[in-house]
Amino acid sequence: MASKFTKKKKKNKNLTTNTAAGEEDLNSTIHLPRRKGTGVRQWLVISEYGERESQEVGKHYIMKRTGLPHRDLRVLDPKLSYPSSILGRERAIVINLEHIKAIITAKEVLILNSTNPLVALFVDDLRHRVSSSSLSPKQASDGGDLDDMPHSKMGEPRTTGPKVLPFEFRALEACLESACRCLESETQTLEQEAYPALDELTSKISTLNLERVRQIKSRLAAISGRVQKVRDEIEQLLDDDNDMAEMYLTEKLDHLSSEQSSPREDPYKDEFQADDKGIAEAANNEHDFESFTTTKPNIEELEMLLEAYFVQIDGILQKLSTMSEYVDDTEDYINIMLDDKQNQLLQMGVMLSTATMVLNGGIVVAGIFGMNFHTLALFVDGQQTQFLQTTLGTVGGCVALFFIALGWGMKKKLLAL
Repeated sequence: MASKFTKKKKKNKNLTTNTAAGEEDLNSTIHLPRRKGTGVRQWLVISEYGERESQEVGKHYIMKRTGLPHRDLRVLDPKLSYPSSILGRERAIVINLEHIKAIITAKEVLILNSTNPLVALFVDDLRHRVSSSSLSPKQASDGGDLDDMPHSKMGEPRTTGPKVLPFEFRALEACLESACRCLESETQTLEQEAYPALDELTSKISTLNLERVRQIKSRLAAISGRVQKVRDEIEQLLDDDNDMAEMYLTEKLDHLSSEQSSPREDPYKDEFQADDKGIAEAANNEHDFESFTTTKPNIEELEMLLEAYFVQIDGILQKLSTMSEYVDDTEDYINIMLDDKQNQLLQMGVMLSTATMVLNGGIVVAGIFGMNFHTLALFVDGQQTQFLQTTLGTVGGCVALFFIALGWGMKKKLLAL
């Protein structure tokens, strides 16, 4: 009995060993692909000198690089549908306008890499705007002419030449212009399709023309909503000076760098250095933040920039409003035509009902004379002329009753012939 139990135990041990070996062989032969980190996407980085670079980074790296919270990055998620928005933050500007999903900092622009051809056009325009107003490090090392630079060494504009906008405003201008150009193009395309289709519908009401107008009206409502959202976003920025002041990233960066380059001297440093070092640093940082918030930069540059594109986007909205009014007028005209047709059909129905009633009167007369009354002289010795007189009298009476009914309806303004 003991030998039988020992053999069974050895058999189970061998089976376990074979199973483990098989699993090891399976793991060694099958190589599962490694999953990428969550939130890793392709970003196109445009530097302040117009140089482009493609980077594959995660959202946490972007948050650390730009100082943005996670909720602002969700606005740029292509899988989510967020309305157009322009958000000014401490170290960056978040842009979500139509096909543009970008983050603007004081030194670079981060754009979500996309296969949309409109994004490629926007990137080329952005690089042209940035490179035309900046001197690359290679040009600077080759001995570029400093007199041709739009800004002096301290970042202040020269009085001899035109004032050049900061980097973040040039990038913002490129975003606004690309969005306005896209909306303007779609509006012109819709105008070229809408007006001929509406004119054709007024001349011929058919199912095909009605379907075309329905699709045009749907597209018009969608484009109007997008344009209205962009207009409201720019108007909200123009109404809030604090939001516009937050978008001066270059000035904030220069202010913080100047504060760090010129530290304050404390006369009691030697006496309280060991005990109050942490308190002094906290008070210094709080003083720097308060000094920056109290001295806000002049927002005239940004206000003029936003006003220019506000006028442009408002013009696009006016075109769409005019088109919408034309569609409404066409619908009213179609409804009037349909009502007129319906009235004509009702009048025809009244006339047919009147004719039927008069005809029924004639049928009643014919039915009466169809009875065989042998006691009447008309049936005993009647002549052919009497039959004709009776028939013509009956028909004439029916016609007279019909016209009397029509005259009464026209007098009461029930019929308009």
